[in-house]
Amino acid sequence: MPKKTPSEPFRVAFTGDFQDAAGNPKYRDFGLGAFQNQRQIEHRIIPEFSAELTPEQIGNAAGVVVLTPKVTRRSLFQRSDLVAIARFGVGYDSVDVEACTDADVLVLIATGAVDRSVAEATLTWMLALSHHVRAKDQLVRGGNWEGRSQYMGSELRRRTLGMVGFGRIARALVQLANSFGMKAFLAFDPLVEPRVAAQHGVEMASLDDLLAKSDFVSIHCPLDEKTKNLIGEAQLSKMKREAFLINTARGGIVDEQALYRALKERRIAGAALDVFAQEPLTAPHPLAEFENVLLAPHCIAWTEELFSDIGRAVCQAMVELSRGDKPRGMVNPVVLQHPGFKKKWERFGGG
Repeated sequence: MPKKTPSEPFRVAFTGDFQDAAGNPKYRDFGLGAFQNQRQIEHRIIPEFSAELTPEQIGNAAGVVVLTPKVTRRSLFQRSDLVAIARFGVGYDSVDVEACTDADVLVLIATGAVDRSVAEATLTWMLALSHHVRAKDQLVRGGNWEGRSQYMGSELRRRTLGMVGFGRIARALVQLANSFGMKAFLAFDPLVEPRVAAQHGVEMASLDDLLAKSDFVSIHCPLDEKTKNLIGEAQLSKMKREAFLINTARGGIVDEQALYRALKERRIAGAALDVFAQEPLTAPHPLAEFENVLLAPHCIAWTEELFSDIGRAVCQAMVELSRGDKPRGMVNPVVLQHPGFKKKWERFGGG
C-alpha cells in the first residue's frame, strides 16, 4: 500500500543550547545538511534555553532534538502533536523514557555516532595520565626545570586495560589501544557473553578481578539504579596503587567523595573525569586540587567530527520519521504499536 502524502510539515525544534546569547549557532555542523531537499521538514532553534524542556518550547513541533536540557513528564504536558524526542548523543539518562512512552513519544539516540570520538578521548587521557602531562606542563610554566626527574612516566605497553561496560565505545577503544602493545584487555559487563568479548581479544572478568588486575580502569556503562555509585570505597580499595581511573560515561557511577579520599591517601595513581554527579559545575570541583587528576566539563570527546556524526544521525532519523519510515536508534520501540502514536505518525505516512 502506498504511503499517504503528509498533510503538514514535519516541524523539528532544536533546544536553545545549540545557539549563543546572540542567536548565532554555537557549532559549525550539527546535522542540518540532512534536511537539504527535504521540503516536508521545517526546523527552528528554540530562542531561549532552560535546564528542563518546557511544553511551550516544544510548541507544535513533531520532533525535538535535545542537547543538554532534561525531558520530564512536565515537558510533555498536553503535547499531543509530538512524535519524537532525539537525544543529541547516546546517553539518555536526562530523558524520562517512561514518561515519553506514556505520552506516545518515541525516544531516539545517535547509535554508533560517538564510538570513535569517546574511545580516542579515553586513550588520550590514558596517555596523558601515564606520562604526567599536566604536571610536566606546570613545571615549565613555573620555571621548575629540575623538577622533571620526579615525574617518570610509564608506557601503555605491557599494561592491562579494564573496561566497566563493553559496548560499542569500549570495543572501539580496544581497537585503538591494540597498537600500543598492551598486555591484556579485561571487561566487566553482565550483558555480554564471553565468546563475544573473545572475538575482540577481551577476557570477561568479575568487577573485583578487573579492579585488582587493571592498570587503567575505564568506565563505559550507562547510569541506572544498578550502576549508581558502582565504583565506591570498596571498589577503589581493590585497585592497584599505580592504577588510573577514567570516567567518560556518566557522573554518579563513581562515588566522587570516595575517589577524593583514595587520591588524598595516594591509594591510586590518578584519575580523569569528564562527567560528574552534579552538572553543570559552577565552582571548582574538590578533585581539582590534585595534579594527578584531569577534569573536563562533559566535553572531552567533543570534536567537529563528533557533532557532525551525531547531527547527521539524529537529523536523518527525523527525516525518516517525516517520510513514515522507522528510524534508527529507537530507545522505546514499543511506542510504534501505541494507537496514540500511530494516529500522530499517520499524518506523515507512518503507522
